[in-house]
Amino acid sequence: MLLLQGPMGPFFSRLRHDLEAAGATVSKVNFNGGDLFFYPRGGIAFRGGLGEWPAFFEKVVRERKINTVMLFGDCRLHHREAIRIARQEGIEVEVFEEGYLRPDYLTLERGGVNGYSSLPRDPAFYRALPASSPRAVARVGGIFWHGFLWAVLYFFGDLVLGWKFPGSYHHRSLSPREGFYWLRAFARKGWHSLRERRTRKRLEGALAKRSFLVPLQVYNDAQITTHSGFPSVEAFIETVMRSFAGHAPDGTVVVFKHHPLDRGYRDYRELIGRLAVELGISQRTFYVHDLHLPTMLKECRGVVVINSTVGMSALHHGSPLIACGRAIYDLDGLTFQGGLDAFWRGARRPDARLWHAMRQFLVGKTQIHGSFYRSLAGVPYYSGVDWSVRESHFFDESREVARPRVFVAS
Repeated sequence: MLLLQGPMGPFFSRLRHDLEAAGATVSKVNFNGGDLFFYPRGGIAFRGGLGEWPAFFEKVVRERKINTVMLFGDCRLHHREAIRIARQEGIEVEVFEEGYLRPDYLTLERGGVNGYSSLPRDPAFYRALPASSPRAVARVGGIFWHGFLWAVLYFFGDLVLGWKFPGSYHHRSLSPREGFYWLRAFARKGWHSLRERRTRKRLEGALAKRSFLVPLQVYNDAQITTHSGFPSVEAFIETVMRSFAGHAPDGTVVVFKHHPLDRGYRDYRELIGRLAVELGISQRTFYVHDLHLPTMLKECRGVVVINSTVGMSALHHGSPLIACGRAIYDLDGLTFQGGLDAFWRGARRPDARLWHAMRQFLVGKTQIHGSFYRSLAGVPYYSGVDWSVRESHFFDESREVARPRVFVAS
């Protein structure tokens, strides 16, 4: 088994411990100093550039007789090449990603996630599933400070050990300038919290039932750059505002909510303000950084997303929803299928039974109880997550060489 790049932090080194305890032989490729910091024992250093990666990867899988590759995020450049080669060679690819059903789960799918997922897109498939009751799981709890600590240590590791990797690779910048963005994010959080207090009360109170909520996504996330159909978040904002101005009922308002992880990098106030004036909807347009999402989702007129996991929260709360990008939950009966211009007046609540069936399928086939960034208490796995919540245990001991059993959703 070969591990490629994982989430920032010790998760992949802990996963190796579980895999080896089950009898698997595990190798790992390190791409930069942060990878090496968290995986210092037995890692294979890749020091070249992207052009040298395919030959390097082929050599590793051939010499080590790799039959399974595991990685975090299937849109990273090196991972795309690895997936392409692995498929040609008949090697299984298993992809980790942030949980579809956050915050208590992480995602693990064979072949790909999000837009590359093999999950069924036919609502009839889910409606035909036998009824089941959800299994109660312990709450993971807050992970922000855990994730922040691992990110700081990852950047520190690259700062100290990066000289070992001339072709150092990560899908995000690892320059010291990142520290500036984090500091700006903290400053903006405090400033906006004070500045928007009165607006939040209005939106969560009197205006809630008149509001269309538009949760924004991280500007450089693969969900935008690969799976959205929009060239940028700015383009999505403009599309939504022009449609709202031309087609939404009088008296309704549109609320853009900034993504918390994008706080230090982007600010769309000027764009939204300029478009609102141009379109004559200044009094009907709001741009905020923090809201109590459960309150808004329960009360709002509808939710407009590209493919955000907030869409699944909207389905959970029964909010009318439209997905403007490629989303695994964009199914007839769950999301509005008539286009954005018609959504403002034709929005209707999702089929609760269909959502329940799909959610149970997701939990059993693609979700692992736990987090990449903090351990669950009381689980018997060094990685700190509870593999047994799936329909079968993670480790398939019937194989000659124990390795993860990952389900193809079909």
